[in-house]
Amino acid sequence: MALRVALGLLIAGICPVVLCQSDGTLRRDTEVHEDQNNGTQMDSLTLASINTDFAFSLYKELALKNPNKNVVFSPLSISAALAILSLGARSKTQEEILGGLKFNLTQTPEADIHRGFGHLLHMLSQPENQVKISTGSMMFVEKHLQILAEFKEKARALYQAEASVTDFQQPHEAKKLINDYVSKQTQGKIKELISDLDNQTVMVLVNYIYFKGKWKMPFYPEDTFKAKFYLGKKRTVEVPMMNIEDLTTPYFRDEDLSCSVVELKYTGNASALFILPDEGRMQQVEASLQPETLRKWKDSLRPRMITELYMPKFSISTDYSLENILPQLGITEVFSKQADLFGITGAKDLRVSQVVHKAVLDVAETGTEAAAATGVRFIPDSGKWNPMTVNFNRPFLMIVSDTNTQIALFMAKVTNPKEN
Repeated sequence: MALRVALGLLIAGICPVVLCQSDGTLRRDTEVHEDQNNGTQMDSLTLASINTDFAFSLYKELALKNPNKNVVFSPLSISAALAILSLGARSKTQEEILGGLKFNLTQTPEADIHRGFGHLLHMLSQPENQVKISTGSMMFVEKHLQILAEFKEKARALYQAEASVTDFQQPHEAKKLINDYVSKQTQGKIKELISDLDNQTVMVLVNYIYFKGKWKMPFYPEDTFKAKFYLGKKRTVEVPMMNIEDLTTPYFRDEDLSCSVVELKYTGNASALFILPDEGRMQQVEASLQPETLRKWKDSLRPRMITELYMPKFSISTDYSLENILPQLGITEVFSKQADLFGITGAKDLRVSQVVHKAVLDVAETGTEAAAATGVRFIPDSGKWNPMTVNFNRPFLMIVSDTNTQIALFMAKVTNPKEN
């Protein structure tokens, strides 16, 4: 019987955020990728909607397995890593991976999916002065293993993925090599992505994403104060609470789902959507998460004067073993003896042993260098000014997106800002 060798899939995401004031609405730019050979088009909004579908499906599984816990992950990082894996997958293994990512192969050919990802990652990698987004992939390959040239070339061309020869027979050194790489690419925010390596591991595919942004106007540090954050009806924790007065920012009150939606825009091409369910309505909002819901929220946002906005200062991190989660999305065969990853090495004895995802999310005030920034204030169309307070002093959701492509970079549920 052939020896089953293991491929590890490790994914890292880091989003240090400096909170400030917003002054604009989400842009609905559509970037279209046209293949010169056959004219096939896949615009970024289509890819973003599919990625949102995957993000919400994965979120529901993570929230279900981690009730009353913080959730933070990068749907883009996870989907890009799995899409790279699908490049080398065949038959049912490939169909499950792409189906789990919410692609319909009868509507979108596999080649168009990879071209769409390639174009998206190329757009995100463009230099931008104000928002820093860096993403990439590295394949750490056992020195005695030969990766097929076609797989290596496609992974590099479409996903900016590189390969590094590694001696997995020296697990301590291999682990250090991988963790040092991830730490460097995430500016030291994720220091230890992996704690151990399977003794049969012959390849580790790492995907990382790093995001750093500042908002238009700062929450002044001297205004931060100690306040209660309600974990439930009777349980509270004391948190540093930031606040800002007379903030004009896109806002929508969703009466159907009993939640308030606030958009804060970074300087540059990124924004964050904060969703605050009414007390006791978090599960109702979570159950309704789907691309159409997000589209409705974005389309309904209008500039609104918020008299007082309160936001906790927090840093949360999570560590997931996704091989226990992805089967719930229909991705099963790649973890089994039936796995067909023939396109990676030309061998039939390769399967995935683990999928590790770690993400960190920091939200804090800006430094004093941003204190002189200026915000534009709007007057509501009605001409009437109604005082309004939005207080994020109970569990809420957060989605960080690139505004050029509308792709969700990070998604989080903050249930306890004190829990790291």
